[in-house]
Amino acid sequence: MNADITAYLVVFTGVLLLAVLSTPWARWMGLRLGVVDQPDPARRVHTVPTPRLGGMAIFVSTLIAALLLRGVYSELGSILIGATLVSFLGFWDDRFSLSVSFKLAGQLLAVGLLILTGVQVTMFRAPVIDITVTILWVVGITNAFNLLDNMDGLSAGIAAIASAHFALMCALTGQYLVGALAVAVMAACIGFLIYNWNPATIFMGDSGSLFLGFLLASVGIKLRFPDNVSFVTWMIPVLVLGIPIFDTALVTVSRLRRRLNPLTTPGIDHTSHRLTYAGFSRREAVFLLYIAAFLLGLVAIFVTRASVLEGYLVGGSVAVAGLIGLWRFEHAPFWGADAPLHARKS
Repeated sequence: MNADITAYLVVFTGVLLLAVLSTPWARWMGLRLGVVDQPDPARRVHTVPTPRLGGMAIFVSTLIAALLLRGVYSELGSILIGATLVSFLGFWDDRFSLSVSFKLAGQLLAVGLLILTGVQVTMFRAPVIDITVTILWVVGITNAFNLLDNMDGLSAGIAAIASAHFALMCALTGQYLVGALAVAVMAACIGFLIYNWNPATIFMGDSGSLFLGFLLASVGIKLRFPDNVSFVTWMIPVLVLGIPIFDTALVTVSRLRRRLNPLTTPGIDHTSHRLTYAGFSRREAVFLLYIAAFLLGLVAIFVTRASVLEGYLVGGSVAVAGLIGLWRFEHAPFWGADAPLHARKS
């Protein structure tokens, strides 16, 4: 256990340093290559052109650490290859704007690599159902983090909190390799967050958000809890990643209600935006979502040791709270015809 903790500290320190040093390089490259996010009131809340190549710093920092892990090719190879594929798809989308169908095809290919190497949901013991759930989970979480990247510091911070909880769970269950990968993701996000905190000087772009979503979805699949039953533990990664799941559900339901395509419709109708409409500053909105993610992670840790009754009472309570939240965020002061006029700048 002490050796694992020491290894985690080494991974964390090394990746943090790499991310801190490589993010300014990514910012320079973003400006040089023209991968810049221009202000657009219909989609963005920033007011100055900002490079969006920060995901490359997260990608490089995490990948270097992962490649140095013992046994990486047998344990985590397909995860790294798949994450690399979706990250480069995100880069090309940031640079040249790919179609939704092309990006989805690439994500399905990446999930296919996971399934071929045995990284998949096994709860149902029925191949067709397990594969279907794996595809929905990985593609869903991958794109949920892409949608969550809508305010300075939000996606990176939520990913750091989620990976910290995953790393703790892995340490408690002896899953060294998966835990080390989670630590690497956490460190990369924290290093990047130094430059991405409001007011951000760089965005992660699709190359970063898709990469993080794919990795965290894969880590969620790899988690094992030998002291509990899968009938309970399936909800643990769902709880840890509850904020991106809630945000995706919110914008999907809201846009469908307004008869808009939830996949292609831009908008400032995410959870973070709605908190600013209610009077919170952008930093306050992001911090509130951090707190919610942290608390959901604590609930997930409790569920790791919960009985079936305890697990479903807690999970059911969170689900009911989420449904109430969906309904509440669709009404004033969080949403309305003039809601965007209420947003504060800092």
